[in-house]
Amino acid sequence: MLNLRTTAIVAGLLLSSSVLADIAIIVSPASGVSTANTEDVARVFLGKSKEIAGAATLPLDQAEGSPAREQFNEKILHKSQAQVKAYWSKLIFTGKGTPPKDVAGDDAVKAQVAADPKAIGYIDAAAVDASVKVILKM
Repeated sequence: MLNLRTTAIVAGLLLSSSVLADIAIIVSPASGVSTANTEDVARVFLGKSKEIAGAATLPLDQAEGSPAREQFNEKILHKSQAQVKAYWSKLIFTGKGTPPKDVAGDDAVKAQVAADPKAIGYIDAAAVDASVKVILKM
């Protein structure tokens, strides 16, 4: 019984630590953007703006249901996944917007961001390497 309880506690701590992981907002090293605030990033990912600091942006979302996307939605957009989905459904239905392209995982986001100076994405901060530039960390 004690081993089961200990296992449950350890599993809970491990799961909660992954939920609390930092998210890094990234751009290509060739991008003219060097820093951003949460409002700038939220406007781009909600289709309200197409630029940050005068530089054109092309937002890339992680796959729906991914831990990084859930953290991004919570920390940057201040919305749940259901709220984001409803937001984009309304804009798509009225013809007023197109959601960011979904990309599968940190490595794919890094590769696309590194290859396109206009791309902006987010990944787990632990996955950052020299191929991308961090403009915001939450």
